[in-house]
Amino acid sequence: MSSSPLPRSRTGWRRGEKKAAECITDDYLDEALADFSGYIAADELYDGPYCVLSIVDNHRFKRLIYEVLDHDPTEEDITRFFTRFQDTLKTRGLSLQGITTDGSPLYPSPIVKVFGSVRHQVCQFHVLAELNKAVLKAVAKVRRQWKASLPHIGRGRPSGVNRKLAARKKRIESRIADLFDHRHLFVQHHLTEAQRNTLRRITRGQPGLRILRQIVDEAYRLFDRRCRTETGLAKLARLRRRVRRFKGLRQTLNKLFSPTLEKALTFLDDSLLPATSNAVERGNRRHRKMQKTVYRVRTGLHISQRIALDMLRDAQAQGRWQTTQTLHYARAG
Repeated sequence: MSSSPLPRSRTGWRRGEKKAAECITDDYLDEALADFSGYIAADELYDGPYCVLSIVDNHRFKRLIYEVLDHDPTEEDITRFFTRFQDTLKTRGLSLQGITTDGSPLYPSPIVKVFGSVRHQVCQFHVLAELNKAVLKAVAKVRRQWKASLPHIGRGRPSGVNRKLAARKKRIESRIADLFDHRHLFVQHHLTEAQRNTLRRITRGQPGLRILRQIVDEAYRLFDRRCRTETGLAKLARLRRRVRRFKGLRQTLNKLFSPTLEKALTFLDDSLLPATSNAVERGNRRHRKMQKTVYRVRTGLHISQRIALDMLRDAQAQGRWQTTQTLHYARAG
């Protein structure tokens, strides 16, 4: 087979990722930590056999350090990762004021070992997501119970008693369909008047479902920023006492009795501590999106280099914005 008369493609010749990995050194950290807020968000991202540990400034949305592991992380890995970051802060005379993580059991012990009594907050979004998942499972359980109570009707056109059974079956199937179509109303934060009317209609004759929605409303009110942590903990204690009165709900909503829920109320006393770990989650979403298009990022080295490139682009974002604004003003005369 003859070779192509065209010159070889230069795609992939530029050392973009390798160059970025070389630039993410002490100079990058000096610039990233120049306006360090004192609050960080930490999270792990699983990518096949690899796991990416990340620490991001929870106010500036800057990724500070990361580490790519070729196995699932352990408490020893998290401790070593946090120790590396603590050494970086001490070298520059900085201190940590607060840390936000998800509800993973990997973090509490390493945080105490490395950072001592620093404020540790569990992300509000993750806590509510777990609670909403349990609520939707409870609604699905009611649908299955209704489906099991459907009367059995033989084949053919119903007549006599079968007509009544057919009408009853149709009503139950309609209620099952309504409960499925509007299941989001049980976990949606804010409901309009029309949505509340719909919720009252589909839960008619089901006091358990109405109580479930009331408990969800009280759970959302726990995170009211106008309250203090002490007030939030008092409301949580009242909510737990109410749930204990209902044996079925207690098993369904066992997430309300998790010790991590108290840590999710830490930010109420600290107006500077964000309620969620969105700062680090945003970088994880960018990584997921990148993995869909850059198919060669499947080794530990390539993952590390790609994250370094993403960090370098973030560092240059302000300069790109200023250049774009200058060009727009020049074109506008």
